[in-house]
This record gives sequence, structure tokens and C-alpha cells, in this order.
Amino acid sequence: MPQKNSNLEQKALKLIYNAGDGGILQSELWKELSVSSREGSRMAKKFEEKDKVVRTKVLNEGRWTYKLFSKKEPVTLDSVKGCPCLICDEVDKCFRGGTRDPVYCMALTAWIDPRIEIEINK
Repeated sequence: MPQKNSNLEQKALKLIYNAGDGGILQSELWKELSVSSREGSRMAKKFEEKDKVVRTKVLNEGRWTYKLFSKKEPVTLDSVKGCPCLICDEVDKCFRGGTRDPVYCMALTAWIDPRIEIEINK
């Protein structure tokens, strides 16, 4: 049974993400998923609690409802601009347990969190 819920939740999150900047009404989501309003509301609230969506109260056709917006941002070239991995000479050796390890790479860590200052030997 948990597998069914997991698949349903993944489908719901995909629908919310694909709705883009316009979002999707909770009621539209229920219909797309063929679930009851109760089940749909619980799912939407769970997503909000897990910080995956934003639920905004809206007036739709004279009734108050919620509109769901994905918090997931699309990946763009700008999102990886300046990543040290793109110019690293040892990228082919970089993996868990490899000569280089992304978990312990200070250049990558500093790029992810610019508050960290490091000196990179060139």
C-alpha cells in the first residue's frame, strides 16, 4: 500500500510542477488523480508541511479554495554557472571513494556556500 501512495504523490507533485507559475487548483488536482477531496486535501497539506509546495487561498467561481504552486525550480544553465566541477581536471576520478570525492571537495563546498572562503592551489 505505501508504494501506491508514493506513486500517487509523485504523480501529484509532477502535476503541480507542470502547472508552472500559474499553479493548479486543489480541486483540479483531485480530479486529475481521481481521489476524494479529503485525500487530496491531506496530500496537499502534507506537501506544504514538507516544504514542497506553496498553498495559497484563492476565490474561484465564488468559492474559497487553494491553489498549489511548486517550490521546485527548473534547472537552467545559470544554476550551474561557475560550478568548479565543470572545469575540474579530475572530474572523471570524482566519485564516492574515488581519487576525488564531491563530499570532501572544498572547491565544490565553497561554490555551494559562498560564505566559505578557501584558497585553491592553481
